[in-house]
Amino acid sequence: MIELPRDRMDQVIKRFEMLEAQMAAGPEADAYVKLASEYSELQEIVARVRELLAAENELADLEAMLADRSLDKEMRDLAELDRPAVEDRVEALQQEIQILMLPKDSADEKNAILEIRAGTGGDEAALFAGDLFRMYERFAAEQGWRVELVSASEGEVGGYKEIIATVSGRGVFAKLKFESGVHRVQRVPETEGGGRIHTSAATVAVLPEAEDVDIDIKAEDIRIDTMRASGAGGQHVNTTDSAVRITHIPTGIMVVSAEKSQHQNRAKAMQILRARLYDIERTRLADERSESRRSQVGSGDRSERIRTYNFPQGRLTDHRINLTLYKLDRVMQGEIGEVVDALISDHQSKLLADMGANA
Repeated sequence: MIELPRDRMDQVIKRFEMLEAQMAAGPEADAYVKLASEYSELQEIVARVRELLAAENELADLEAMLADRSLDKEMRDLAELDRPAVEDRVEALQQEIQILMLPKDSADEKNAILEIRAGTGGDEAALFAGDLFRMYERFAAEQGWRVELVSASEGEVGGYKEIIATVSGRGVFAKLKFESGVHRVQRVPETEGGGRIHTSAATVAVLPEAEDVDIDIKAEDIRIDTMRASGAGGQHVNTTDSAVRITHIPTGIMVVSAEKSQHQNRAKAMQILRARLYDIERTRLADERSESRRSQVGSGDRSERIRTYNFPQGRLTDHRINLTLYKLDRVMQGEIGEVVDALISDHQSKLLADMGANA
């Protein structure tokens, strides 16, 4: 049987019941939204804890029956038959609660900024960046998330040199955060007449969307320039002076948004800047806890890969967890749930191992 933190389980239930009472008392709208948000976060774990307590009571009753020699043999035989199923249910619930009580990333429930940039490979890298964006768009649609384009710089023969979008919905960052890194593709390019397999790369960055309370940007720390959009970009680029470039002076981070409305461009550019600064702060704090933490985005060089998409063999390999799937066509259609779940499970296993080591 798994040893669970019973005191913490009791605290969670008490907090849940307190939230329930506060919500029933009819607070102001803003306060109610905050209470409801925390209530929703605790709902699943409280339900499982209550199921576990009921199953443990049932198991205790069965064991008491088995130990009671005054009961007739038929009753004790029935208890013996029921016990394995109840023991299995208790163990399954304990494992589920153990996962639910792991330390939470405070950004897990946030929306995300998805940034994809072509790396090594020229035109083919830009085409691959476009393929990756469409893959994430389809996965997002399956999850019921909303994808909104922020900016795009199109490649000479298609795809994107760079594309940035917001992804909104429940638990977006929790599911997408392990997609950050360098993705490598091996295939015969459409632009290649000789049929040779080429290797190209694109970098993916998934940043939690930051709110004003997460990161404070001082007015004197930014410079805002308006300019005329130019270059490849198709429908995403216009010829008015509405494009906005925001430079964060202390870090040198520069963000450009070039849609039709200058007001919207400013808001979108600030949204991206806030997310990047928030990510820098999260990385700094994580580095303090673990010096071995790797940066999310590499240079785009093909040697810095986290995942390989091999088209001739129809194979996807995630090198961090040694996962190989032979259904690349379906993956590129957005069926990446199996990979996402495997990465989350691996992360949870490492957290459990760390907890065991520190116990």
